[in-house]
Amino acid sequence: MKKRIVFTGGAGKAGRHVIPYLVEHGYEVLNIDLVALDYPGVNTLFADITDSGEMFNALSSHFGFNGFETGKGPAPIDAVVHFAAVPRVLIKPDNETFRVNTIGTYNVIEAAVKLGIRKVIIASSETTYGVCFAEGDKDFHAFPLEEDYDIDPMDSYGLSKLVNEKTARAFAMRTGADIYALRIGNVIEPHEYDRFPDFIANPMSRKRNAWSYIDARDLGQIVDLAIQKDGLGFQVFNAVNDTITATLPTQEFLAKYCPNVTITRELGEFEAPLSNRKTREVLGFREEHDWRKYVKQS
Repeated sequence: MKKRIVFTGGAGKAGRHVIPYLVEHGYEVLNIDLVALDYPGVNTLFADITDSGEMFNALSSHFGFNGFETGKGPAPIDAVVHFAAVPRVLIKPDNETFRVNTIGTYNVIEAAVKLGIRKVIIASSETTYGVCFAEGDKDFHAFPLEEDYDIDPMDSYGLSKLVNEKTARAFAMRTGADIYALRIGNVIEPHEYDRFPDFIANPMSRKRNAWSYIDARDLGQIVDLAIQKDGLGFQVFNAVNDTITATLPTQEFLAKYCPNVTITRELGEFEAPLSNRKTREVLGFREEHDWRKYVKQS
């Protein structure tokens, strides 16, 4: 039987690639959003994540009209993937970004676990590492950036994601559900690889992203693997591709551009400074879309 997945925020930049990946890999998906996702076979239920009642109702709903044919009410949901959010700073006022993202995540997780759904995947962010939306030029504490890093964002968006991780941990401890937070890197859609020559030519332009990225399609694979991997309780995974967005080997690159930042372990030759080692080793992620496949190098 197909696994039934509720996905929030599926019309966003990441979701509009992750949902097709999931559908193509055998999932039945309901999108919860404020705007429709134009993808065959996926219904969008218009609902507001900041409204707790709407979330309880949405997570106990039919996915489409064919659900009425069974006469048994809405079928059980196997997992919730929560991507809906104000997607960055400077879209809404800071207090509204924080409110929507934290209350929305609380509402989605609470509804899921109280309705008996035992797997929730939430979108955290590279911004939790504190540099992406920092005031001024802030250095990372150390490389590589791994899941045990002392995350310290100073902006409303990154702070909301840090709080969401704590919310997820609390619900996982309270209920025994598996709740995994994906610290998603800079999402790159297929048409955006034409930006990479500029990234290579201007290395410091990528500092705020830790010279890392996630191909939107590879993010679909990570979500799929996280849904399949049971029994881990609360976990955080860096959702990024394998390699640094630079032509120099990683340790040579960091020695040149971040000479005062400590290196805590030996890095792979071109390993991304925002490392996905845990995602590869625990979930079994194998990248399919290395940027070097799409970008000519001189």
